[in-house]
Amino acid sequence: MKLQNGTFNVILITVGRKTGKEHDVELKAVYYNDKVYFSRRNPNSDWLKNALSNPHVKIKYDGGLFSGTASLVKDKKLCNKISQLKYADKRSEESRVVLEVTLCE
Repeated sequence: MKLQNGTFNVILITVGRKTGKEHDVELKAVYYNDKVYFSRRNPNSDWLKNALSNPHVKIKYDGGLFSGTASLVKDKKLCNKISQLKYADKRSEESRVVLEVTLCE
């Protein structure tokens, strides 16, 4: 199965930075330029901290399970683009912390 450009809900699975156990959370994701993006207004979420601590993540979507490597996006233009793709309202203008997941083949 192939992901298609756009926004959709997925389950992001991270490894707990303290427990070492898998944790899953349902999030709205953006698929853009062959990568999956997640964003937050602030960096204070366990899923984000877990992914930065252990970048090997999994994504469940539409019955499939995808593995990938997570990293923080530092390019402000790309962060703004992800916000615009994710939101169709005023939230698209907010500054966000963006996590990029490069999927393994």
